[in-house]
Amino acid sequence: MRAAGYRTGATLALAAFIAAGAARAADLPYPAAPQPGTVSQAQPASDWRFQATLYGWLTAIDGDVGVRDRPMTPVSASVPEVLENLDGAVMGSFLAENDQWLFLGDLVLARLSHAGQVGFTGTDVELSQTIATGAIGYKLPLGVPNLDLAVTAGLRYVRLSTDLALSPAGSPLVWSGSQSEQWVDPTVGLTLQWAIDDRWFLNAVADVGGFGVGSKLSSNGYLGVGYLWTPSISTAIGYRYLYEDYQDGGFRYNTTMHGPTVSLGWHF
Repeated sequence: MRAAGYRTGATLALAAFIAAGAARAADLPYPAAPQPGTVSQAQPASDWRFQATLYGWLTAIDGDVGVRDRPMTPVSASVPEVLENLDGAVMGSFLAENDQWLFLGDLVLARLSHAGQVGFTGTDVELSQTIATGAIGYKLPLGVPNLDLAVTAGLRYVRLSTDLALSPAGSPLVWSGSQSEQWVDPTVGLTLQWAIDDRWFLNAVADVGGFGVGSKLSSNGYLGVGYLWTPSISTAIGYRYLYEDYQDGGFRYNTTMHGPTVSLGWHF
C-alpha cells in the first residue's frame, strides 16, 4: 500500500515539475522612439533594457521514479492528465540586458492534488513545488546585425514536497506521511536572440547542468517565435523540454518534461 501511494505521488510530482526558463531568453526589447518636438537632453540614456514575463508550459511527462528500496517505477502523464490534477501555478521571469551582459531570474510555484483508488487502498496526495533559477550571460561579439548569442552560467534550485494519506478499504485506519527533496544544479549554456524584423523574433535556449553537485545530469532546451505588438508588449509560443536525473539515498528521479509554451512579455 505504501509503495502504491508513493507511486501516485511521484506521478503528480512529475506533472508539477514545470521547468523554469521557457521565457528566460524571450522577447527582444526595442528602444522607444523620441517624441516629436522634444529637446535632446545632455545626459546619456541608460542602455539597460528590462523585461518581465508571465508564461505557461503545457507539460507531458515520461520517466522513472523510485522511492526508498522500491524498484524504479515507469511514469507517464499526458498534458490533459497533468491539467486535471493542477490546483494552481504561478510562473514568471525577469530579464535585464545591455549590449554585452544579461541577467536572468525565474520563479515557479505549483500545487497539485489527487484523490483516488489504487487497488483496495484509497489515496489522497498533495504536492507543492518550487523552482528558482538565476543566471548571468555574456554576449559574444559575432558582428551579425540583429543577432545575439550569449554564453550563460547559473544555478537552478528544485524543491518537491509531498503529503500522502492512505486508507485501506473497509478499515478506519489512515496512514499519512510526507517527503521532501531539494537540490541545486549549476548550469552552463547558450541563449540566442534573433530579431527577424521590427516585429517578429526567434529565441532559443540550451543548457546542461548538475554534474553530480545536485543532480547527476540536468538538461534544458527551448525554441520559440514571437511577435512585438507594441514597443512594450509581446507574445511568444514555443516548445521546451527539461531532463533531470537526480538520486539521493533511496529517492531516484529520472524524468523528461516536454510540451508547448506560451508567454506574455512586458518591456521597459
